[in-house]
Amino acid sequence: MSAFSKVVVAATQHRLVTKTVTETTPGRAVAERFVAGDDLDAAAGVAADLNRRGLAVSLDLLGEEVHDRASALSAADRYVDSIDRIGSDGIAGNISIKLTQLGLSFDRGLAAESLDRLAARAGEIGSTVSVDMEASEFTDATVDLYEAAQRVHGNLGLCVQAYLHRTPEDLERLIPLGGHIRLCKGAYLEPASIAFQTDDDVDAAFARLLELLMLADGVTPAIATHDTRLIDLTLKLADRRSGPWEMQMLYGVRPGLQSELVDAGNPVRIYVPFGSEWYAYLTRRLAERPANLTFFVRALMGRR
Repeated sequence: MSAFSKVVVAATQHRLVTKTVTETTPGRAVAERFVAGDDLDAAAGVAADLNRRGLAVSLDLLGEEVHDRASALSAADRYVDSIDRIGSDGIAGNISIKLTQLGLSFDRGLAAESLDRLAARAGEIGSTVSVDMEASEFTDATVDLYEAAQRVHGNLGLCVQAYLHRTPEDLERLIPLGGHIRLCKGAYLEPASIAFQTDDDVDAAFARLLELLMLADGVTPAIATHDTRLIDLTLKLADRRSGPWEMQMLYGVRPGLQSELVDAGNPVRIYVPFGSEWYAYLTRRLAERPANLTFFVRALMGRR
């Protein structure tokens, strides 16, 4: 994570900033740009609109680590609701899940059971489950649970983070499992001992892993970036690829570029976050690009 991002993340933890974003009209206006709504109905409507424009989607229920069984089971039920809505509405999409929302931090077995349940349900409607990668303390368990579920169901995907030093070795283990591999830069604050710290180093690591994935057989690369240089590299490598692949971008981030890519015939999937627990997600979006923070400041000044 860059120095800019670290400063923004630190600032957004301040009580006054949190209050300004969550309790004011301009703050909510910013959230509406990056979050599809507070409930599944809103997300399904956004997904349908994106589908009409030729974009696939991944429904992303916001919320992260939970600490009790009831909350974990409730999150699993809401994920099932999302899968069922994809099936009933004929949405071209899948779901994105966080294993800590399914209880990973306190009951690994419970998280594994819920992951199995979701993969099975998604398989029934011909869809997939994309497993997000979270903070580094959960990486080992996430890879283990993903591998076990993918070997049984074969319809999952996993996110890997380019800034982690361990990711090349993880890919050696993951690529033979098939499915889709989502490559992103990484958005958590991690120490230099396990993660690259500068933008240049992270970009270089991303480019190396991108080439590895795009040249690999039997797996679907899902390249998650809004960086024009890395997108251009992806498109060049795609010309040499015979198997499936896709670009992945976030709802509300560079929508014009999203349309340009799909209009040019490239497969693009949009992550569609929804739910009431949107603040932590929004802070990461603000930290990623100065343009996002500029939009926030303009909204606060009434100049959207």
